[in-house]
Amino acid sequence: MVSLVLFAVLLKAFLIESAPAKDEVAYLPGLAKQPSFKQYSGYLNTSENIHLHYWFVESQGHPENDPVVLWLNGGPGCSSLDGLLNEHGPFLIQADGKTLHYNPYSWNLIANVLYLESPAGVGFSYANDKQYQTNDSAGMAVGNGLSSWEYNDNSLVYFSYYHGLLRSTLWTDLQKFCCSEGKCNFHNNKDKNCQARVTEVSYIVWHSGLNAYNLYADCVGGMPGEIRFDENRKQLVISDLGNLFPKNEMSQWWRKKLQDAYMSHRNVRLDPPCTNTTACSNYLNDPRVRKALHIPAFVQKWEMCSAIVNLFYRPLYTDMKDQYLKLLAARQYQILVYNGDVDMACNFLGDEWFVESLQQKVTVNRRTWLYNDGNGDQVGGFVKEFGNLAFLTIKGAGHMVPTDKPKASFTFFSRFLHKEPY
Repeated sequence: MVSLVLFAVLLKAFLIESAPAKDEVAYLPGLAKQPSFKQYSGYLNTSENIHLHYWFVESQGHPENDPVVLWLNGGPGCSSLDGLLNEHGPFLIQADGKTLHYNPYSWNLIANVLYLESPAGVGFSYANDKQYQTNDSAGMAVGNGLSSWEYNDNSLVYFSYYHGLLRSTLWTDLQKFCCSEGKCNFHNNKDKNCQARVTEVSYIVWHSGLNAYNLYADCVGGMPGEIRFDENRKQLVISDLGNLFPKNEMSQWWRKKLQDAYMSHRNVRLDPPCTNTTACSNYLNDPRVRKALHIPAFVQKWEMCSAIVNLFYRPLYTDMKDQYLKLLAARQYQILVYNGDVDMACNFLGDEWFVESLQQKVTVNRRTWLYNDGNGDQVGGFVKEFGNLAFLTIKGAGHMVPTDKPKASFTFFSRFLHKEPY
């Protein structure tokens, strides 16, 4: 499971002046021309033991007045520099692993953006004692996020069937063994026949060769779930991050597979399925880049996702309803829940059900939202608004929305920041 986007707008909470001068990045390798805006890289020491790496890029607009956005990737255990270098940062990594190109739809065109690698053990963040057990304390995912295990599990089966992934006899069996009185439970059903069919759905989604993060995109980097040895980096590589169904046998099997791999070969790399992490890893582990970003020599090599953090992560919450309701009750925050509509890892239908379950008053009925692609207005997706809460889909985007639909993403992000109608 990856909930790859969590962000909060922190108006004036992180002042630009607070970034230490010693952390300023004077020269960044890979750029044909150095940026006109300032950027900083260093550590936020949350205790004597915990040191979280940050990369802060000033707004290209009006840094003193523009809002500050905090970007955190999920995983669990994946680096926020994935968001910077592959999604919406000011520069995007190229396939050679050495070159950066400027991003015309960077989110720092209109905001100061703070990319924080967390928790300790992820990316360049570390703990002195190297103890990396983590849990869910104070987390809230809002973009292709996992807001509720139950809604995500139940909706994924419908998503799979209506996108043509399941044979008709499997769908008939799912209805027979998992449903009664017009209601289906694919999440924690005790019926063994139901569990067997749900496991089959899980296998089709995760291990049949489909790209779980974008149903209509190719699976880059090898088949999901495979274990291979990277000769160049001398690492055991698992191209998976977990399972969408936390309670079934396949999830337990995957957890044991990761644990066995880690115990037998400590140098394990965990790659998101259907992605290629080589370019980012090569760039960020270049000694010149590490020096430019002020990364001490003793800090571990950068990896997209941390096997040890993922392995020792223990979820505390299976539903984020209480956290959302607390924020909504304060009436101080604009909340946007957005989903690429071809993502299977955290599918749009489950998050839409979750938002509806919050029972907020509808202010704008579900409708299309538009953006201009340079050739006129296009449908970006659908949006429904509930006062200070909105649910928005991005047509044709997968889990990494800004990667798949950069201009549409910049459009809704700008409207969100400026409190403009979607």
